[in-house]
Amino acid sequence: MATYVTKEGLDKMKAELEHLESIERPRVTQQIADARDKGDLSENAEYDAAKEAQGMLEMKISKLKDAVANSKIINESLLDTSKVSILTTVRLKNNATKQEQKFTLVPDNESDLKTGKISVNTPIAKGLLGKKIGQTAEIVLPNGNKLSFEVLGISL
Repeated sequence: MATYVTKEGLDKMKAELEHLESIERPRVTQQIADARDKGDLSENAEYDAAKEAQGMLEMKISKLKDAVANSKIINESLLDTSKVSILTTVRLKNNATKQEQKFTLVPDNESDLKTGKISVNTPIAKGLLGKKIGQTAEIVLPNGNKLSFEVLGISL
C-alpha cells in the first residue's frame, strides 16, 4: 500500500536511512566486536545488549526501506485550494474562544505540532477535510469534547 509523502518528507526518510546504514550500523557492529573480545559470551551482558541493539537497528532499517520503497510524492501543483485537503494550510477561527489558529494537513509521518503540521488522520483534520472557506466544521474529539471551527482561509 502506498504512503503519500511530500518531497521533503521522502528526503528526510532517505537521509535517516543513510545515517542508520552508514553510521549506526558500523557503530553497533563495533560494539559487538568489542564485547566479543572480552571473552565468555554466555555471561557477557555487554554482548547481549549490543546484539539486541543490532536487532532493533536492523528492524528500524527494514521498516524505513519499506516506507521509502512504498512512498508516493504528492504533486502539490494538482492540489485544489478551494477546499481543505492534504498539504493545504487552513486558517481557522475557534468558535468557542474566537481565537484564530493555523494548521497544515500533512501525511502521518510528517506531523509536527510545534510547526503547526497535523496528520490528516487526526480528528480535527478529518473534520476539516473537504470544507470550504466560510464553512463550519463540527468536530467530536475522542474524549467526547466538541469543537467548532470556521474556515477563514485555505492556501498551499
